[in-house]
Amino acid sequence: MQKLVLTEEQQMLKDAAHGLFTEQGPVSQLRKLRDEKDPQGYATEFWNQAVELGLAGVLIPESHGGSGFGHVGMGQVMEQGGRTLTASPLFASGVLGASALMLAGNDSQKETLKEVAAGTHLMALAIDESGRHQPSRVATKAEASGSGFVLTGNKTFVVDGHIANTLVVSARTSGAEGDEQGITLFLVDPKAEGVSVERTIFPDGRNYAKVALQNVTIGSDAVLGEQDKGFATLQKLLDIGSAHLAAELLGLASEACDRAVAYMKERKQFGVYISSFQALQHRAAHLWGELELVKSLVLKALMALDADDERASLLASAAKAKASQVAELATNEGVQLHGGMGMTDEFDIGLYMKRARPVQLLLGDARYHADRVARLNGF
Repeated sequence: MQKLVLTEEQQMLKDAAHGLFTEQGPVSQLRKLRDEKDPQGYATEFWNQAVELGLAGVLIPESHGGSGFGHVGMGQVMEQGGRTLTASPLFASGVLGASALMLAGNDSQKETLKEVAAGTHLMALAIDESGRHQPSRVATKAEASGSGFVLTGNKTFVVDGHIANTLVVSARTSGAEGDEQGITLFLVDPKAEGVSVERTIFPDGRNYAKVALQNVTIGSDAVLGEQDKGFATLQKLLDIGSAHLAAELLGLASEACDRAVAYMKERKQFGVYISSFQALQHRAAHLWGELELVKSLVLKALMALDADDERASLLASAAKAKASQVAELATNEGVQLHGGMGMTDEFDIGLYMKRARPVQLLLGDARYHADRVARLNGF
């Protein structure tokens, strides 16, 4: 039986990421980006340091410029980023973009991995077309034209889409909207004629975008994987993304819990510290127990991805569902245990709630993934 523990190397990567995020990407940096309405949405200096540490290439094989540290390794990095709410292209490019190329890219397309690992080429996944995550509901069309295709449609909730050098776009080459068959993945240059990218500023500090495709002409070399059979690749990619978002939610929820407990130890009411109130102790203990469950489930899902386990899809969805539920509990409790001060911008705890809600929805909320777990179990 596989033990749910980190190797020495994985723990070292976690410690290194913790040091970087804490010192160079603290919550104060997020506040600065927010208050200054930074057009880029992340600090260049921090990103350069993260790249120098090798974080952008954790999932990329050494043969393509990365370290090949695997999903467990990257999961530790994502968890630490969740603790500090650091804004960076790491998830969009280093996780989703790199994984898309590794799963379905040909030799020529995989050459871009070296630039992704070097942090000089950013990628973004453009698949959703409505307010809810429905990866098979693709209305964007890719019609054959000469030796290539013409794309027309709209995408929303595209993480870091406004800074991407390449978009991974799902489009329908056959079948009806809602069919899993007939979906093809394409690599699209956001600067190509007919592509419009509009940044959407969310209160969580992460960057999203709306992408409009109007008669965008691309060559056949832009097809990522097999024509009409892109959904299988997309589903594997979404499993990877869900597991790493669960890791981020774990870090976020853990930090919210830690901050709430620390505040309980310094806040007095009726002349005594509120940490001495048994009712509040029960709430903190319940949250701690829930976090331990998420910790084990997230690590199991990441290990399954590394091992190419047939249960990886089920575990990734289970981790995302549970992490989303517990992140909501942790941030709610964090704000409430801070009392009225938790609702003010003076304390950071409210920022954790604002980050948690969009991440809970990204690539499917708790209900979406709970339903998927049931279906994968034959219900």
